[in-house]
Amino acid sequence: MTSVILSFTLFALSQVGTPGPANMVLLSTGAKYGLKKAIPFVFGVIFGKQLIIWPIGFGLIGVISNMPIVFIFLKVISAAYILWLSYKIANLRLDIKDLSGTPPGFLAGLIVHPLNPKAWGMIITGYTSFVSNEMSMLSAILTISIILFFSQIVLHPLWCWGGQRLALLVKGKSYERYLMWILASLTLISVFYALSQGF
Repeated sequence: MTSVILSFTLFALSQVGTPGPANMVLLSTGAKYGLKKAIPFVFGVIFGKQLIIWPIGFGLIGVISNMPIVFIFLKVISAAYILWLSYKIANLRLDIKDLSGTPPGFLAGLIVHPLNPKAWGMIITGYTSFVSNEMSMLSAILTISIILFFSQIVLHPLWCWGGQRLALLVKGKSYERYLMWILASLTLISVFYALSQGF
């Protein structure tokens, strides 16, 4: 059990900490609004992953395996949502001191991971590669849920704060207007990479 926890923790940190659609959105939100204003959104993103972990653990993976149309539908919806997010990111303009701006809230963050192909792939890999036969399903779900939750608590705010720092570095520079287009492009690249790997 200890080896399973350790190995999955290392896997979770590597997945949660590396670029992907959710982290690109967090980076972009931090660049536009700053970490403090984006905290409800960050917590929405964190709790949103639980909306995948528990249903998959209790059998959704079996439904997906037996009904390929569900799998295809999830891919299409995920890709469409990330495309929409990328469009929104590309059209944001930096002004983290603009108090009139309204950052996305908790509910907006809550749906990021359910529509994030990287999150699906990460969680399915967790169940199929790191759960031992001796573990009960509830133990497996709790292990994956808790480890991913604490990984996100540490790393997701860092991505958002990184966006804030990035915005401060480029603010007022001639290339400032290109930052959001670059972030949107990185979001697109990350989602298409995740889709190409399957989930």
